[in-house]
Amino acid sequence: MASTHRIIRTAAVVGAGALAVAGLAACSSSGTGSSGTAPSGPITIEYMHRLPDGEGMTPVADIVARWNKEHPDIQVKSTKFDGKSSDMILKLETDVKSGTAPCLAQTGYAEVPQLYAKGMLEDVAKEAAKYKDNYSAGAFSGMKVGDAIVGLPQDTGPLVYFYNATAFDQLGLTVPKTLDDLTADSAKAAAAGKYVTAFTPDEAQNWLSAQSAAAGDTWFAAKDGKWSVDATGPGSQKVAAFWQNLLDNKQTLATERWGDGFTKALNDGQLIGHVGAAWEAGFMLDSLDGTPAAGQWRVAQLPDYGKGAMTGPDGGSGVSVMKGCKYPEQAMEFDNWFNTQVNDLASQGLVVAAKGTVKTPEKMLKQFGGQDVLAELATATGNLNPDFPYAPGFATLSKMSETAAAAVAGSAKVADVFQTAQQTAVASLKDLGLPVAQ
Repeated sequence: MASTHRIIRTAAVVGAGALAVAGLAACSSSGTGSSGTAPSGPITIEYMHRLPDGEGMTPVADIVARWNKEHPDIQVKSTKFDGKSSDMILKLETDVKSGTAPCLAQTGYAEVPQLYAKGMLEDVAKEAAKYKDNYSAGAFSGMKVGDAIVGLPQDTGPLVYFYNATAFDQLGLTVPKTLDDLTADSAKAAAAGKYVTAFTPDEAQNWLSAQSAAAGDTWFAAKDGKWSVDATGPGSQKVAAFWQNLLDNKQTLATERWGDGFTKALNDGQLIGHVGAAWEAGFMLDSLDGTPAAGQWRVAQLPDYGKGAMTGPDGGSGVSVMKGCKYPEQAMEFDNWFNTQVNDLASQGLVVAAKGTVKTPEKMLKQFGGQDVLAELATATGNLNPDFPYAPGFATLSKMSETAAAAVAGSAKVADVFQTAQQTAVASLKDLGLPVAQ
């Protein structure tokens, strides 16, 4: 189950950050791709993805077939990669080196900086500029690396707040608007044997970094040819203090997000609230179908972490132009068309990055009591912190989960999780041979 959900996250924010560091100029192209000549006849573009293509979803092959029918001169061949994101990246790296890579490939925002630094992605900034206004600003920034733009955004994962409206009414709780509200709700719910949040150590890397972003922090920046890292700023300290208080007072459910504990607490009514990624709306309530709790949950904007309506990115991906693509202009034309098929992509469980009204699927309407969920999630996408870039080596911050688990056990503090992020990020950048400001 967890692997499918992680596909949605990688296929599901934002910011791939300024990579203006020494040695990367050689990775950049002129922004026109590897071929400046126009095709003389019909061409074929390959597109590799990891979208779920599950039951009830509009298959990617069907979406592509519609494009092919409408564009006889630009034919697209789609390939679904069945495997982990990391395995797909390894395949793409091998294919780029051998000159057999697809023109387009799905890449997570957090992966983009390192892929660009390794020379795997084209700079298509000139083409991307044509389509910029079709996407939310925060999502579009996910495909930027300094001044380079490597493709177009497809989906986002802003943090939102899920809650059981029926249980809230029974306890006299109101939907939290601030962290202080959420703290008060946590105390009142815990006194009744309920939890309005879950502290999930296995999600620490993306989940806690996104909360730091919601609190206004920027972890990574590149200036004067060097990276700077600040994962322990005021926002992170605020997030750490909030969760430490709940853990100390046993007012949050401490459990792995992808373990049985989370689902069990959801099913038995112990867990009645959750700070989670927007893409969780596509499946989080599946286990409640056909039960008395069906239709009781709703989704709201993330409580104010001190910066108003701002939220942070937990997952998301775009469609990048791979190094060596012969027809980048045509590839970007399809890239934009595909990513603006918003209802088809929403059927895949994605929170789309493109602007426009998206129809909330019938299943979601039933699970959320008729709420127009995708409209609420679109608002969250528009509220993403526009200045939360990732850096090469971000994947190594998975070590945050180990420290988060220790915080649950009482052998570490939540603040230590952010210290782990700081130390790991600096070490990772140095291991990659990138200069780091001290």
